[in-house]
Amino acid sequence: MTQAIPKLITFEEFADWLPDNRRVRYELHKGQIVEMAQPVGEHEDVKGFLTIKLSASIDRLNLPYSIPNQAIVRPPEKDSGYLPDVLVLNRANLVNEELWKKQSTVSLGASIPLVIEVVSTNWRDDYYLKYADYEEMGIPEYWIVDYAALGGRNFIGNPKQPTITVCNLVDEEYQISKFRDNDRIISQTFPELNLTPNQIFQAAVI
Repeated sequence: MTQAIPKLITFEEFADWLPDNRRVRYELHKGQIVEMAQPVGEHEDVKGFLTIKLSASIDRLNLPYSIPNQAIVRPPEKDSGYLPDVLVLNRANLVNEELWKKQSTVSLGASIPLVIEVVSTNWRDDYYLKYADYEEMGIPEYWIVDYAALGGRNFIGNPKQPTITVCNLVDEEYQISKFRDNDRIISQTFPELNLTPNQIFQAAVI
């Protein structure tokens, strides 16, 4: 579970406070610094697998995208800052990001074609908090990868089952599609992507 330090701070204070050597990952949730738990191996396997597959697509299609290691997503005018598991950036729009060069921070939906969160024990952050903020930011596509079926039953079914929830922005609201087993994941950012949940989930058991 994540552990929160109760003192409320601004995003600017958070950015100044962040240690240079980030052996421990921190996020800012509504003014509270949150120490993120060390991910388990399966979580990192899934994250790594997705990064490899998307990077291959970016390279093959010669897209103007990159996948940074520790960039921060800050909802505009909010004292929050997130470190997504996989963040696809549109390099062409980074010139419009005021905090990119000095703080590797992005706040514009146009800079983020796709963001992915791999669900951990703090699953409510992904399904509620980040879902709402990413939608409000105008991020076109958001994946919630729940390989261990940790989310609530209203999100992943009853009985619970591993699910990838793909949220596509339509008229400023997310429209949700759920993919399981051998469904081909439909991505508006990577329409040629040929990937199934089972292929992603198997990365966690190799």
